[in-house]
Amino acid sequence: MNRPVRFTYQQPHRAAVHQFAFRSARRLLPFIIAILGVILGGWLLIIMLSLYSASQTKVDAYFVLGGSISREIYVAQQVKKDPGIPVLISQGSKDPCILLIFQRENASIEQVWLEKCAKSTFSNFYFGIPILRSWGVRKIKLITSASHLPRAQWLAQILCGAHGIWVETEIVPEQGIPANRESFLKTGLDVTRSLVWAVLSQVIQPKCNQVTRLADVDIEQWREQGFKCEHQGNVK
Repeated sequence: MNRPVRFTYQQPHRAAVHQFAFRSARRLLPFIIAILGVILGGWLLIIMLSLYSASQTKVDAYFVLGGSISREIYVAQQVKKDPGIPVLISQGSKDPCILLIFQRENASIEQVWLEKCAKSTFSNFYFGIPILRSWGVRKIKLITSASHLPRAQWLAQILCGAHGIWVETEIVPEQGIPANRESFLKTGLDVTRSLVWAVLSQVIQPKCNQVTRLADVDIEQWREQGFKCEHQGNVK
């Protein structure tokens, strides 16, 4: 009498499975890299075309980096000449000092906004760009000092450029030494993280909860608690 033949299933060796998966992934890797390259190239082309178009337009916002009251004096003088352009001052002088400067220059304060979340040059752009984008800005005039270059300009070109915003830089003369001091290490670190954030900021939009319109600053309240302005502003 013949006995029935039994068949047993043996699972493939785990190492063989891993080797097969590795070989499959290695074959797919060139295609994945090619697809990512096409996506990145397309994105960069769109950005370049957008920047070229923006460069042909007029400046539609002033972006002031805090660090010296001379920058706020300069932008107040510019607003007096052209009151229709909005202004964003990122972590600048104390609110009442800026208000008194604009009043002294007889410059409009209706379209001037103060952002107080930034603690560094990188965070000036981290919090400032979402605000500029909400205004529909395509070309800005970046106002800073010679002591703040080239870091501020490079960060502006990387981070603003990633969102199709063209940057013109205006250098304001200073008296004394401004708060911004540069070093190769600081510049290198900021440029590196700016390149990373240029990509991440396409989907992440930080929001500052400390944004005030200059027209809403209560000067009397500030006078009650006391304040002191930078001496070169000549504001009392």
